Amino acid sequence: MRGGWVYILTNKPNGILYTGVTRDIARRAWEHREGMVPSFTRRYGVKRLVWCERHETIAGAIQRERNMKHWPRAWKVRLILAMNPEWDDLYETLNQ
Repeated sequence: MRGGWVYILTNKPNGILYTGVTRDIARRAWEHREGMVPSFTRRYGVKRLVWCERHETIAGAIQRERNMKHWPRAWKVRLILAMNPEWDDLYETLNQ
């Protein structure tokens, strides 16, 4: 069984945060970048992948995302800063 990913997108450093879950992080990040997801992310220009975490199962990823959606913003910012202190767009690193 394939795993899953939890990810955080933003529109700019310290900007709007969006937390999502997917089986295919490269495809999903591309969809967000291209505005193909008719949702909150397209409306607010949230395209920059700043944090992601792989899980062995999609169920584990879904549970992590559900938990994170209840977290205070400061906790999510700490996760981002620990992995990506410059808030770089990680999209280009996905296929390496």
